[in-house]
Amino acid sequence: METQQALYQYAVRLGDNSLIMAQRLAEWCSNGPILEEDLALTNAALDYLGEAENYYNYALSLEPDGRTADDLAYLRNERQYYNCLLAEQPNGDYAQTMVKLALFSAYLKLLYDALSQSTDTNLSALASKSLKEVKYHFRHSSEWMIRFGHGTEESKSRAQQAIYELWRFTSDMFETTAADATLKGIVPDPASIQSEWNSVINDLLSRCGLKKPEDPYQVKGGYQAKHTEHLGHILCELQFLQRAYPGAKW
Repeated sequence: METQQALYQYAVRLGDNSLIMAQRLAEWCSNGPILEEDLALTNAALDYLGEAENYYNYALSLEPDGRTADDLAYLRNERQYYNCLLAEQPNGDYAQTMVKLALFSAYLKLLYDALSQSTDTNLSALASKSLKEVKYHFRHSSEWMIRFGHGTEESKSRAQQAIYELWRFTSDMFETTAADATLKGIVPDPASIQSEWNSVINDLLSRCGLKKPEDPYQVKGGYQAKHTEHLGHILCELQFLQRAYPGAKW
């Protein structure tokens, strides 16, 4: 695989991760438990949507073929998306959403921090910009996890159940692809990011009084475009307007 093709695939993957998480968080709009949280998650969704557009535009600058970021977002099927499986999982209750956001944003925080040092100046600039946002997302979701863990018996139970439910999708975020191998020295090694992530999450769980599941079973395949049934349902809503009115523009 050539370097430019690998960069294209890597940038699309980053964009897909952000786009699908944005769509999931947007589902909370007008449904948040309190007004402040409704606004917080809507803003987080907009952050991820902006990141997705930036990474898609960078990808298309590498392989210009007349397509736009909208084409990448709205005109692919589920076997053409390369987001991690965690991002596409259902929101569940508020505890599950906060646990998912903490696990996901901790990953992005470490990834973007490493990418900000990349020799690829475009990736470095985009990662540096995105890093400011995901740091806030991690702090916000972490604070909620601590509240759940040290709140009522019910809140702790729901947060713990969310960890048991979502943990099986975490290793998928660190899978190595052909693009990662080609870009060695340009993008960080997923194994090194996973090691740091484990340390961060172990510390967070300790502060929350929560624990990881003992079952090591993991589901993988997102970066190979092998998804759970949830992605297809997400795309039905995400792509409805463009599919119903082809070529529609704002």
